[in-house]
Amino acid sequence: MDMPMSSAVPDWLTPVAWTYITMSLVCVAFIASDIYLLRRRHLSVATELVWITSALYLGPLAIAAYLRHGRADLTTAANAADSTGEAESTAVAVLPGGGASAVAHLIAVPLVVAVGWTIAGLAMWPMMLLIAVLAVVMLAIYERVASSGQFAGRRRGISIGAAVAAAFITVAAFDVGMVGWMLLLHFNDLMPPVDEGTFWFLMQMGVIVGLSTGYPAVQWLLRRHRTVVVPERAGSTGT
Repeated sequence: MDMPMSSAVPDWLTPVAWTYITMSLVCVAFIASDIYLLRRRHLSVATELVWITSALYLGPLAIAAYLRHGRADLTTAANAADSTGEAESTAVAVLPGGGASAVAHLIAVPLVVAVGWTIAGLAMWPMMLLIAVLAVVMLAIYERVASSGQFAGRRRGISIGAAVAAAFITVAAFDVGMVGWMLLLHFNDLMPPVDEGTFWFLMQMGVIVGLSTGYPAVQWLLRRHRTVVVPERAGSTGT
């Protein structure tokens, strides 16, 4: 990421960034181990990946969300899912978009830097573009896969067009926050180089900001009975 000669990023942010990044990786390992080593499998691999990738940006908060919504006793999961309120359902349903964005950052940022791709002299613009495209593709695949089979109680998944439309709407709303955050950092000389931990920490915070702007879109899609699949609890048979 292009950066001016003088940066306004405070020195104290570096240890904070590395602490949070380390905690996030530990949380990723915890959720992955709980699912695959302790065999608390979900009915959809796509949903398992949503819970794992949620820790990439939520850190310890992902553990709390996973224990409450992702891992439930097999005998009580269905009843617990029925009692989940609208706000909680939407909060969980927005996680796939966050995971798609987090993974898209891990792919797009190094790729753009490696090829030296710039628009108007800045690497930030192609990064934003590629992240958005990758996020739409991954989220559409998730919607397509997670809406089919035993998980959603359907004989077949939703159409590709419906999955892409839902993914596009979600990512567009998500990017209001994410892109706004990146622009705010850039124009205030707060965007560190991509090889510094502070950059990735600030991108984690950007994904969380994106969750807040993506929330209303996901809520609208759920209310309109459009395609946004809520990650199921372990052992549940529907959303």
